[in-house]
Amino acid sequence: MTEPRSRVRMTGKERREQLIRVSRTLFAEKGFDGTSIEEIAASAKVSKPVVYEHFGGKEGIYAVVVDREMQRLLSLVAVALNAGHPRIRLERAALALLQYVEESSEGFRILVRDSHAASGTGTFASLISDIASQVEDVLADQFADRGYAPTLAPMYAQMLVGMVALTGQWWLDARKPDREEVAAHLVNLAWNGLTGLEAHPGLTAASTRGRLAVPPVIELRGLTRPTEKELKEQEKARERELKEQEKTREKELKEQEKLRAREQREQEKLLRDQEKLRAREQRELERLEAQERREQEKIRAQELKLLEQKAKQAEREAARRARLAAESAERVESVERVELVERVPLVERAELVAGAEHGQAGEHRQGGDPASTGK
Repeated sequence: MTEPRSRVRMTGKERREQLIRVSRTLFAEKGFDGTSIEEIAASAKVSKPVVYEHFGGKEGIYAVVVDREMQRLLSLVAVALNAGHPRIRLERAALALLQYVEESSEGFRILVRDSHAASGTGTFASLISDIASQVEDVLADQFADRGYAPTLAPMYAQMLVGMVALTGQWWLDARKPDREEVAAHLVNLAWNGLTGLEAHPGLTAASTRGRLAVPPVIELRGLTRPTEKELKEQEKARERELKEQEKTREKELKEQEKLRAREQREQEKLLRDQEKLRAREQRELERLEAQERREQEKIRAQELKLLEQKAKQAEREAARRARLAAESAERVESVERVELVERVPLVERAELVAGAEHGQAGEHRQGGDPASTGK
Protein backbone atom coordinates (compact mmCIF):
# COMPACT_ATOMS: atom_id res chain seq x y z
CA MET A 1 0.00 0.00 0.00
CA THR A 2 1.49 3.35 -0.98
CA GLU A 3 2.17 6.08 1.57
CA PRO A 4 -0.06 9.17 1.53
CA ARG A 5 1.23 12.07 -0.50
CA SER A 6 0.62 14.48 2.40
CA ARG A 7 3.61 13.17 4.36
CA VAL A 8 6.07 15.95 5.31
CA ARG A 9 9.17 15.73 3.15
CA MET A 10 12.53 15.71 4.93
CA THR A 11 15.25 18.15 4.06
CA GLY A 12 18.52 16.82 2.70
CA LYS A 13 20.21 17.24 6.11
CA GLU A 14 17.36 15.56 7.99
CA ARG A 15 17.35 12.63 5.57
CA ARG A 16 21.14 12.28 5.90
CA GLU A 17 20.95 12.21 9.72
CA GLN A 18 18.11 9.69 9.58
CA LEU A 19 20.14 7.38 7.35
CA ILE A 20 23.14 7.68 9.69
CA ARG A 21 21.02 6.77 12.73
CA VAL A 22 19.44 3.80 11.01
CA SER A 23 22.77 2.56 9.66
CA ARG A 24 24.44 2.97 13.07
CA THR A 25 21.89 0.63 14.65
CA LEU A 26 22.17 -1.94 11.85
CA PHE A 27 25.99 -1.89 11.84
CA ALA A 28 26.00 -2.37 15.62
CA GLU A 29 23.63 -5.35 15.37
CA LYS A 30 24.95 -7.09 12.24
CA GLY A 31 28.32 -5.57 11.43
CA PHE A 32 29.44 -4.10 8.11
CA ASP A 33 29.32 -7.33 6.09
CA GLY A 34 25.99 -8.38 7.59
CA THR A 35 24.24 -5.14 6.66
CA SER A 36 23.01 -4.37 3.16
CA ILE A 37 21.89 -1.21 1.38
CA GLU A 38 18.45 -2.80 1.00
CA GLU A 39 18.12 -3.13 4.80
CA ILE A 40 19.24 0.45 5.37
CA ALA A 41 16.78 1.77 2.79
CA ALA A 42 13.94 -0.40 4.13
CA SER A 43 14.57 0.68 7.74
CA ALA A 44 14.62 4.34 6.69
CA LYS A 45 11.55 3.77 4.44
CA VAL A 46 13.30 5.18 1.39
CA SER A 47 14.49 3.77 -1.91
CA LYS A 48 18.04 2.55 -2.51
CA PRO A 49 18.88 5.47 -4.86
CA VAL A 50 18.30 7.88 -1.95
CA VAL A 51 21.03 6.14 0.08
CA TYR A 52 23.37 6.18 -2.93
CA GLU A 53 22.61 9.85 -3.53
CA HIS A 54 23.69 10.86 -0.01
CA PHE A 55 26.61 8.50 0.61
CA GLY A 56 27.52 6.76 -2.64
CA GLY A 57 27.08 3.30 -1.11
CA LYS A 58 27.39 1.25 2.05
CA GLU A 59 31.10 2.04 2.42
CA GLY A 60 30.41 5.76 2.43
CA ILE A 61 27.78 5.70 5.16
CA TYR A 62 29.87 3.27 7.23
CA ALA A 63 32.85 5.63 7.07
CA VAL A 64 30.70 8.51 8.33
CA VAL A 65 29.33 6.43 11.23
CA VAL A 66 32.78 5.23 12.30
CA ASP A 67 34.32 8.69 11.98
CA ARG A 68 31.61 10.22 14.14
CA GLU A 69 32.03 7.59 16.86
CA MET A 70 35.79 7.97 16.90
CA GLN A 71 35.56 11.77 17.08
CA ARG A 72 33.06 11.56 19.92
CA LEU A 73 35.22 9.21 21.96
CA LEU A 74 38.38 11.20 21.26
CA SER A 75 36.69 14.44 22.29
CA LEU A 76 35.50 12.89 25.57
CA VAL A 77 39.00 11.69 26.38
CA ALA A 78 40.56 15.00 25.31
CA VAL A 79 38.31 16.95 27.67
CA ALA A 80 39.10 14.50 30.48
CA LEU A 81 42.85 14.99 29.98
CA ASN A 82 42.50 18.75 30.54
CA ALA A 83 42.37 18.23 34.33
CA GLY A 84 45.36 19.39 36.35
CA HIS A 85 46.57 16.55 38.59
CA PRO A 86 47.82 13.39 36.80
CA ARG A 87 45.65 11.10 38.92
CA ILE A 88 42.57 13.17 38.20
CA ARG A 89 43.40 13.02 34.51
CA LEU A 90 43.63 9.24 34.72
CA GLU A 91 40.36 9.00 36.62
CA ARG A 92 38.51 11.22 34.20
CA ALA A 93 39.94 9.46 31.16
CA ALA A 94 38.76 6.10 32.52
CA LEU A 95 35.35 7.57 33.34
CA ALA A 96 35.13 9.13 29.87
CA LEU A 97 35.71 5.82 28.14
CA LEU A 98 33.23 3.99 30.37
CA GLN A 99 30.71 6.80 29.90
CA TYR A 100 31.04 6.39 26.13
CA VAL A 101 30.60 2.61 26.44
CA GLU A 102 27.49 3.10 28.59
CA GLU A 103 25.84 5.88 26.63
CA SER A 104 26.97 4.87 23.13
CA SER A 105 26.96 1.10 23.25
CA GLU A 106 26.08 0.83 19.56
CA GLY A 107 28.96 3.06 18.56
CA PHE A 108 31.45 1.19 20.74
CA ARG A 109 30.30 -2.16 19.30
CA ILE A 110 30.92 -0.80 15.80
CA LEU A 111 34.43 0.35 16.72
CA VAL A 112 35.51 -2.91 18.38
CA ARG A 113 33.62 -5.38 16.17
CA ASP A 114 34.49 -4.72 12.54
CA SER A 115 37.34 -2.27 12.17
CA HIS A 116 36.48 -2.69 8.48
CA ALA A 117 38.74 -1.12 5.88
CA ALA A 118 35.70 0.68 4.47
CA SER A 119 35.66 2.95 7.52
CA GLY A 120 38.46 5.00 5.97
CA THR A 121 39.51 6.04 9.47
CA GLY A 122 41.42 3.01 10.66
CA THR A 123 40.95 0.20 13.12
CA PHE A 124 40.20 0.14 16.82
CA ALA A 125 43.94 -0.19 17.39
CA SER A 126 44.47 3.11 15.56
CA LEU A 127 41.85 4.71 17.81
CA ILE A 128 43.78 3.46 20.84
CA SER A 129 46.94 4.93 19.33
CA ASP A 130 45.25 8.31 18.89
CA ILE A 131 44.21 8.37 22.53
CA ALA A 132 47.63 7.11 23.61
CA SER A 133 49.31 9.95 21.74
CA GLN A 134 47.38 12.41 23.93
CA VAL A 135 48.23 10.51 27.11
CA GLU A 136 51.85 10.35 25.95
CA ASP A 137 52.27 14.12 26.32
CA VAL A 138 50.95 13.98 29.88
CA LEU A 139 53.24 11.11 30.83
CA ALA A 140 56.28 12.72 29.20
CA ASP A 141 55.92 15.80 31.42
CA GLN A 142 55.50 13.67 34.54
CA PHE A 143 58.45 11.47 33.62
CA ALA A 144 60.65 14.54 33.16
CA ASP A 145 59.58 15.98 36.53
CA ARG A 146 60.33 12.70 38.32
CA GLY A 147 63.64 12.04 36.61
CA TYR A 148 62.46 9.21 34.34
CA ALA A 149 63.35 8.98 30.66
CA PRO A 150 60.64 10.81 28.65
CA THR A 151 61.38 8.49 25.72
CA LEU A 152 59.56 5.75 27.63
CA ALA A 153 56.31 7.75 27.68
CA PRO A 154 54.94 6.35 24.35
CA MET A 155 55.30 2.76 25.57
CA TYR A 156 53.67 3.47 28.93
CA ALA A 157 50.88 5.39 27.21
CA GLN A 158 50.06 2.35 25.05
CA MET A 159 50.05 0.10 28.14
CA LEU A 160 47.81 2.44 30.10
CA VAL A 161 45.29 3.14 27.35
CA GLY A 162 45.24 -0.51 26.25
CA MET A 163 44.38 -1.60 29.78
CA VAL A 164 41.51 0.89 30.03
CA ALA A 165 40.20 0.14 26.52
CA LEU A 166 40.15 -3.64 26.99
CA THR A 167 38.41 -3.21 30.34
CA GLY A 168 35.78 -1.10 28.59
CA GLN A 169 35.35 -3.80 25.96
CA TRP A 170 34.75 -6.36 28.71
CA TRP A 171 32.38 -4.03 30.59
CA LEU A 172 30.33 -3.49 27.41
CA ASP A 173 28.49 -6.76 28.12
CA ALA A 174 29.22 -7.29 31.82
CA ARG A 175 27.96 -3.90 33.09
CA LYS A 176 28.80 -4.87 36.67
CA PRO A 177 30.02 -3.26 38.85
CA ASP A 178 28.90 0.28 38.03
CA ARG A 179 30.92 2.76 35.99
CA GLU A 180 32.57 4.65 38.85
CA GLU A 181 33.59 1.49 40.68
CA VAL A 182 35.20 0.06 37.56
CA ALA A 183 37.05 3.34 37.00
CA ALA A 184 38.24 3.36 40.61
CA HIS A 185 39.72 -0.13 40.28
CA LEU A 186 41.36 0.78 36.99
CA VAL A 187 43.03 3.79 38.57
CA ASN A 188 43.94 1.71 41.60
CA LEU A 189 45.94 -0.69 39.46
CA ALA A 190 47.41 1.97 37.16
CA TRP A 191 48.28 4.48 39.89
CA ASN A 192 49.34 2.23 42.78
CA GLY A 193 50.58 -0.86 40.99
CA LEU A 194 50.13 -4.43 42.17
CA THR A 195 52.26 -3.95 45.28
CA GLY A 196 50.33 -0.90 46.47
CA LEU A 197 46.72 -1.76 45.68
CA GLU A 198 44.13 -0.10 47.88
CA ALA A 199 41.66 -2.37 49.62
CA HIS A 200 38.72 -0.09 48.89
CA PRO A 201 39.66 2.22 46.01
CA GLY A 202 37.60 5.30 45.24
CA LEU A 203 37.68 8.28 42.94
CA THR A 204 38.67 11.78 44.00
CA ALA A 205 36.04 14.47 44.45
CA ALA A 206 37.49 16.36 41.50
CA SER A 207 36.50 13.48 39.23
CA THR A 208 33.02 12.75 40.65
CA ARG A 209 30.48 15.39 41.49
CA GLY A 210 28.30 15.09 44.58
CA ARG A 211 30.68 12.75 46.34
CA LEU A 212 32.98 13.48 49.27
CA ALA A 213 36.66 12.72 49.11
CA VAL A 214 37.37 9.77 51.39
CA PRO A 215 41.04 9.32 52.41
CA PRO A 216 42.19 6.07 50.89
CA VAL A 217 43.11 3.12 53.07
CA ILE A 218 46.56 1.87 52.13
CA GLU A 219 47.23 -1.84 52.39
CA LEU A 220 50.52 -3.19 51.11
CA ARG A 221 50.40 -6.70 49.73
CA GLY A 222 53.40 -8.65 50.89
CA LEU A 223 54.96 -10.75 53.61
CA THR A 224 56.04 -7.74 55.76
CA ARG A 225 53.84 -5.12 57.45
CA PRO A 226 54.53 -1.41 56.78
CA THR A 227 56.79 0.31 59.31
CA GLU A 228 55.80 3.36 61.33
CA LYS A 229 58.01 5.53 59.12
CA GLU A 230 56.29 4.23 55.98
CA LEU A 231 52.87 4.91 57.53
CA LYS A 232 53.89 8.51 58.33
CA GLU A 233 55.17 8.98 54.78
CA GLN A 234 51.91 7.62 53.44
CA GLU A 235 49.96 10.01 55.67
CA LYS A 236 52.07 12.94 54.47
CA ALA A 237 51.49 11.80 50.88
CA ARG A 238 47.73 11.83 51.46
CA GLU A 239 47.93 15.32 52.95
CA ARG A 240 49.94 16.54 49.95
CA GLU A 241 47.42 14.97 47.62
CA LEU A 242 44.55 16.74 49.41
CA LYS A 243 46.35 20.07 49.07
CA GLU A 244 47.00 19.35 45.42
CA GLN A 245 43.33 18.56 44.99
CA GLU A 246 42.38 21.94 46.46
CA LYS A 247 44.76 23.69 44.10
CA THR A 248 43.43 21.55 41.29
CA ARG A 249 39.86 22.62 42.06
CA GLU A 250 40.79 26.28 41.77
CA LYS A 251 42.67 25.64 38.58
CA GLU A 252 39.78 23.59 37.22
CA LEU A 253 37.38 26.48 37.81
CA LYS A 254 39.57 28.67 35.65
CA GLU A 255 39.91 25.93 33.07
CA GLN A 256 36.16 25.43 33.08
CA GLU A 257 35.70 29.13 32.35
CA LYS A 258 38.14 28.83 29.47
CA LEU A 259 36.40 25.65 28.36
CA ARG A 260 32.99 27.34 28.39
CA ALA A 261 34.37 30.25 26.38
CA ARG A 262 35.94 27.83 23.92
CA GLU A 263 32.72 25.83 23.73
CA GLN A 264 30.83 29.05 23.08
CA ARG A 265 33.17 29.89 20.22
CA GLU A 266 32.90 26.36 18.89
CA GLN A 267 29.11 26.54 19.14
CA GLU A 268 29.07 29.79 17.18
CA LYS A 269 31.40 28.26 14.61
CA LEU A 270 29.16 25.20 14.46
CA LEU A 271 26.13 27.39 13.82
CA ARG A 272 27.97 29.18 11.03
CA ASP A 273 29.04 25.87 9.54
CA GLN A 274 25.49 24.57 9.77
CA GLU A 275 24.20 27.67 8.01
CA LYS A 276 26.77 27.20 5.26
CA LEU A 277 25.80 23.54 5.02
CA ARG A 278 22.12 24.42 4.73
CA ALA A 279 22.90 26.94 2.00
CA ARG A 280 25.04 24.39 0.17
CA GLU A 281 22.34 21.73 0.48
CA GLN A 282 19.75 24.23 -0.80
CA ARG A 283 21.93 24.99 -3.81
CA GLU A 284 22.42 21.29 -4.40
CA LEU A 285 18.69 20.70 -4.16
CA GLU A 286 18.01 23.49 -6.65
CA ARG A 287 20.65 22.06 -8.95
CA LEU A 288 19.07 18.61 -8.77
CA GLU A 289 15.60 20.04 -9.40
CA ALA A 290 16.89 22.04 -12.39
CA GLN A 291 18.61 18.93 -13.71
CA GLU A 292 15.40 16.95 -13.27
CA ARG A 293 13.43 19.61 -15.15
CA ARG A 294 15.96 19.56 -17.98
CA GLU A 295 15.75 15.78 -18.17
CA GLN A 296 11.94 15.92 -18.23
CA GLU A 297 12.01 18.56 -20.99
CA LYS A 298 14.45 16.42 -22.91
CA ILE A 299 12.15 13.40 -22.52
CA ARG A 300 9.14 15.45 -23.67
CA ALA A 301 11.11 16.71 -26.69
CA GLN A 302 12.10 13.16 -27.56
CA GLU A 303 8.48 12.01 -27.22
CA LEU A 304 7.30 14.91 -29.44
CA LYS A 305 9.94 14.09 -32.02
CA LEU A 306 8.87 10.45 -31.93
CA LEU A 307 5.23 11.46 -32.49
CA GLU A 308 6.24 13.65 -35.42
CA GLN A 309 8.24 10.80 -36.90
CA LYS A 310 5.25 8.47 -36.53
CA ALA A 311 2.96 11.07 -38.18
CA LYS A 312 5.36 11.50 -41.09
CA GLN A 313 5.65 7.75 -41.40
CA ALA A 314 1.86 7.46 -41.46
CA GLU A 315 1.66 10.15 -44.17
CA ARG A 316 4.29 8.37 -46.23
CA GLU A 317 2.42 5.08 -45.80
CA ALA A 318 -0.86 6.70 -46.90
CA ALA A 319 0.84 8.26 -49.93
CA ARG A 320 2.44 4.94 -50.77
CA ARG A 321 -0.90 3.17 -50.56
CA ALA A 322 -2.56 5.87 -52.72
CA ARG A 323 0.20 5.56 -55.28
CA LEU A 324 -0.13 1.78 -55.33
CA ALA A 325 -3.88 2.12 -55.76
CA ALA A 326 -3.39 4.58 -58.62
CA GLU A 327 -0.85 2.35 -60.27
CA SER A 328 -3.17 -0.62 -59.86
CA ALA A 329 -6.03 1.35 -61.41
CA GLU A 330 -3.81 2.41 -64.29
CA ARG A 331 -2.78 -1.18 -64.87
CA VAL A 332 -6.41 -2.31 -64.90
CA GLU A 333 -7.35 0.48 -67.32
CA SER A 334 -4.39 -0.37 -69.58
CA VAL A 335 -5.37 -4.03 -69.64
CA GLU A 336 -8.93 -3.09 -70.51
CA ARG A 337 -7.73 -0.85 -73.39
CA VAL A 338 -5.49 -3.63 -74.73
CA GLU A 339 -8.32 -6.10 -74.57
CA LEU A 340 -10.61 -3.62 -76.32
CA VAL A 341 -8.08 -2.97 -79.06
CA GLU A 342 -7.54 -6.67 -79.50
CA ARG A 343 -11.29 -7.36 -79.57
CA VAL A 344 -12.09 -4.80 -82.31
CA PRO A 345 -9.96 -6.39 -85.07
CA LEU A 346 -11.41 -9.79 -84.34
CA VAL A 347 -14.96 -8.51 -84.79
CA GLU A 348 -14.09 -6.74 -87.94
CA ARG A 349 -12.45 -9.88 -89.33
CA ALA A 350 -15.48 -11.91 -88.39
CA GLU A 351 -17.73 -9.45 -90.15
CA LEU A 352 -15.49 -9.54 -93.28
CA VAL A 353 -15.48 -13.28 -93.29
CA ALA A 354 -19.18 -13.31 -92.80
CA GLY A 355 -19.61 -10.75 -95.62
CA ALA A 356 -17.38 -12.72 -97.96
CA GLU A 357 -19.26 -15.87 -97.31
CA HIS A 358 -22.52 -14.04 -97.88
CA GLY A 359 -21.25 -12.65 -101.21
CA GLN A 360 -20.22 -16.04 -102.52
CA ALA A 361 -23.55 -17.44 -101.58
CA GLY A 362 -25.27 -14.70 -103.66
CA GLU A 363 -23.18 -15.42 -106.71
CA HIS A 364 -24.16 -19.04 -106.59
CA ARG A 365 -27.79 -18.12 -106.34
CA GLN A 366 -27.51 -15.82 -109.37
CA GLY A 367 -25.63 -18.34 -111.53
CA GLY A 368 -27.86 -21.20 -110.59
CA ASP A 369 -27.49 -24.78 -111.52
CA PRO A 370 -26.36 -25.28 -115.13
CA ALA A 371 -29.07 -27.66 -115.64
CA SER A 372 -31.68 -25.34 -114.36
CA THR A 373 -30.22 -22.47 -116.34
CA GLY A 374 -30.62 -24.39 -119.52
CA LYS A 375 -34.25 -24.75 -118.80
